[in-house]
Order: sequence, then structure tokens, then C-alpha cells
Amino acid sequence: MLAQRLIDALGADAVKMQPEDLAVYSFDAYTDGSAPSAVVLPASTNDVSAVVKIARECGEPIVPRGAGTGLCGGAVPIEGGIVISFARMNRILELDAARRRARVQPGVVNLGVSTAAAPFGLFYAPDPSSQKTSTIGGNVATNAGGPHCLSYGTTVNHVLGLEVVDEHGEVFKTSIDRPGYDLTAALVGSEGTLGIVTSAWIRLMKAPEAVRVWLATFPDVESASDAVSSIIAAGIVPTALEMMDAVMARAVEAAFHAGYPTDAGAVLLVEHAGFEDDMDAYEREIERIAKEHGATTWRAARSQAERDALWAGRKGAAGAMGRISPNYYLQDVCVRRSTLPKALHAVEEIAREYKLTVANVFHAGDGNLHPMLCYDKSNPKEVQAVVESGNAILETAIALGGTISGEHGIGYEKRDGMTRVYSTNDLATMARVRDVFDPQRRLNPEKLFPTGAQCAEVKPIV
Repeated sequence: MLAQRLIDALGADAVKMQPEDLAVYSFDAYTDGSAPSAVVLPASTNDVSAVVKIARECGEPIVPRGAGTGLCGGAVPIEGGIVISFARMNRILELDAARRRARVQPGVVNLGVSTAAAPFGLFYAPDPSSQKTSTIGGNVATNAGGPHCLSYGTTVNHVLGLEVVDEHGEVFKTSIDRPGYDLTAALVGSEGTLGIVTSAWIRLMKAPEAVRVWLATFPDVESASDAVSSIIAAGIVPTALEMMDAVMARAVEAAFHAGYPTDAGAVLLVEHAGFEDDMDAYEREIERIAKEHGATTWRAARSQAERDALWAGRKGAAGAMGRISPNYYLQDVCVRRSTLPKALHAVEEIAREYKLTVANVFHAGDGNLHPMLCYDKSNPKEVQAVVESGNAILETAIALGGTISGEHGIGYEKRDGMTRVYSTNDLATMARVRDVFDPQRRLNPEKLFPTGAQCAEVKPIV
């Protein structure tokens, strides 16, 4: 019996089987799925190994789960099975300040790493907006980015090695220092389909000597987007270039009172980090470029409290959406910076066509768009309009030479969209890699790859 075997291996307190418990793990921040057969909360790598072996013998799929903040259904148990929650594997195992690295369990909250490293003058760079709740395991699974990935890169640039439980329940380790294939990079962004990460060595960075934050307002998103492209073209790479349109800025200011103007067509949040002696020169040049492109105001945050308030507003943007509508759907696409004005214009046209309000907040520096489509979930017509408009936004990004996911992963939601970006041969090659690691496809099934009528291109190899 599945339940008894899991209890024998982990203890009754670590196994959840009641319907009300299973219901909690049937969805993530994306949508509902199916109720799992069981939920387990392991405390160690050995526990995870034992669960995988039991699941294999019982023919149960396995779905790894972090904090459930994913927006593409990556942690939704589509085929039931056993959900492995890493809520109890939440310790920083080692913090090696001298070598600027840390070894952490997958349930460690992202922001907790920087908090622990701060006394040593270090920090962890990847910072998704969910960093106060999302976990390192989930960040590794989706190759999470965040506002500062423009300068620092995404999660894959900061993972030095992994401890992984494979589909047989055996443990192996990877390291970027080892010769041969870079399995570390292959596992980052694989969304739990190649193995289950039970710990990670991550890179820590030295805190910069100085950090400046500036706020520029523009009459519209097009002129602000042009300013972003010109800043980068001038050879300046700020640590962050974040933009909000008028709808989003008003909602954020009403919720957080962070100091965002409510009468501008677009707001550009700029952060630069480096040596104190260089900051004034950078500010003069970035301000000059912004005003050349129509910036109507330019303001510098004069204190740490002011900087924190501006960033709290930006990272809390999704939470402010409740002031606009009862529900919202957040899309995640990426385009070239030079095509940002075209992409944003198309998003506005799509929202207008489907009679939806759209609020835009995005990582302008790397062309990662996050249009939020407002709707009422109780209205079937609006739900259908959101689905169709979301697909139209995906098609627009592809037509502009972009892609269907910037940092949130593919998960369950966007798996059929993979055929719009990759050829049949591309998908078949990816599927072969997956089949090497998990030929039975029991690890997080129904994720990443298209199914149904399009399953031919990802058929398991014989």
C-alpha cells in the first residue's frame, strides 16, 4: 500500500493523504490540476531517494514542488502521483564567504540567501519579484531571472553544482568545474523533468560599493523604450532597467505610496551599481539620454529608504492588481529591445480588440515583457478573451523574433507553444535528452513538451 510504505520510510508526520491536504497541492500560482495520490515533506536527500524508489515500484509519477509561486503550472500534478514538497528542506548547509559560495537545500527562500550573506558583504544576485517567497529549488527549475538579470544574468549563471536524485532514486552530483558535459547547466531550467535537485552550490557576489536608483517619467512607453535601447547602445549596462505603464504605475502607487508619479504615460526605474566615484558621471549620462528621448522628469532616490520604497513598489506590482480587477493573467514573453515599442503597441491593440484592460510591468533592459490582462474569473466570456488574447501575445512575440517565455518556464501552460518556436527535429532532440534521464517520464510528467495531436515529435525512443 502506497500510504503505508511512505509512512514507514518518512514517518506519519511527513506524509499527507487527506483530501483537504491533497487539494492544497493540486494547484500553484498558475491554475488548478489534479489532486495527487500523496504529498510528502522529506527532511533529507535520503528521504527523497526513498520516496522516488517507492514511487517507481508503485508506478506513481513524481512532481517536485517549491513554494508554488510558479506561473506556468510547473508544479501542478497533472497525472496525480506523489508531490514532493521541499518546505522542510530549507536550510543553508554551508556559507563559504572566502570562496563566495553557499550550499543550500531546495526549500531555502531566495531572499534568505542574501540575508544570510549580507554580514559578509555578499549577496545572491538572481532576484525574481517573488524572491520573498520563491525558493532556490524552484528558481533552479525555471532558471529564474528578475530585475537584475540584465547585469548579473539568470540563475544558470550562479549555480556552481547540484546534488540530484535520479528517476531510480540514486544520488549524483554535478559541478561546473568538472570536465565533460555541463550537466549543471542542462539541469537548470529543466523543471524537474531530468532529476530532483536536493541541494545546490550557488555563487555569491560581493556587494557593490555604491548603488544609485533613479526614476524617469515619459509621455508614453514607446519613448521610454527608445531611451532604454539608447542607454544600452551607449555602452552603459545598468544593474536594472524596469518599466511600468500608466495603468500599472497608478495601481502600484495607490497600494504602496512608493513615490511613483500617477500622471505619466510610462515610468522607468533605473539602478546602477559600482564605485562611488563613477556614480555622478553615470547619472549625468543616463539622464541626458533619457531626456533626449522625451523624459519629462528625472528624480534620484536620496536615501536607502527611498530606494527600498521604489523597489518594493516594483516587486509588489502583481499584488497591486487587485485594485484594478478581481483577477489577472500575467503573460511572460521576450523580444529584442529594439522591438519593444512594436511589441507594446501590439499588446495594447490585442487588449483593445478583446475589450480587456492591460497593465504592463517589465524588465525593459532585456526585453522581457509581463503584460497583465485584467478580467473576472466568474465571467466565462472574459476568461475566453484572456486565453485568446494571451495566445495572440505569444504569436506577436514570435513574429517579432522573440520567444514564448522569458523567465517563468514552460510548465504545463505553454508546452503546446513549443511547436511555434522549435522544429520537429529540435523537439525530438530535446526529448531524447529527457529520455536518457527519465525514459518512463515519471518525473514531472506533462511538462515542457507538447502532447495530444503534436506528440509525434516527442515520442519516446525505442
